[in-house]
Amino acid sequence: MDKKYIIFDFDGTIADTLELSFDIYNGIAQEYGCRPARKEDRELLKTRKPQEILMSYGITKLKLFSLLLRIRKELAAHIPDVNPVKDIIPALRDIKNAGFSMGILTSNSARNVSMFLEVNNLSDTFDFIYSGKSYFGKAKVIRRLLDHEKISPEEVIYVGDETRDVEASRKAGIRVIAVTWGLSPVEALAVTHPDQIAETPEELLPSVRRILKDDSHD
Repeated sequence: MDKKYIIFDFDGTIADTLELSFDIYNGIAQEYGCRPARKEDRELLKTRKPQEILMSYGITKLKLFSLLLRIRKELAAHIPDVNPVKDIIPALRDIKNAGFSMGILTSNSARNVSMFLEVNNLSDTFDFIYSGKSYFGKAKVIRRLLDHEKISPEEVIYVGDETRDVEASRKAGIRVIAVTWGLSPVEALAVTHPDQIAETPEELLPSVRRILKDDSHD
């Protein structure tokens, strides 16, 4: 079998950082002249496009850059307390043991991700971590990652938890598995037509194998 790369989103897909990120944002929102996120808003956020979310909270592109840097910094102090998504660790190890190369693409900092992997004994599971700003153009970040790692689109399956992950993967010409335990609900993910949808981490490796089986029939 040709070498295949399974590339994962980090926040919401591997690490359960969503609630912590909301809490950090709410703690600093007023400093940036932004509206805090109420508890009842959080489910609504799952059904809206990123640009709509930013506008509704008073987050301009300039403010977004500063906010992301600040949230990354605050997250670093809490990494030992961040939980992995339930059952994700054995699922990741199963994929690694099946012979796939694995990487992480994140808008978080590579340092935060490395700390998380070390705390959870996953450092030897991933071959690379690529950090890039992607809120307004994740397809471009995916292409930069592929260039940096010298990987062709045909060799890659991406795993992410948001509709924009699916849309960006399509633009970048790579296959994609959408997971339902992160930000976007299954109904929204299904509309974007990912190659596979995984509703539990245990479904990840079978989903990868189904994609590769379909490839062999083309």
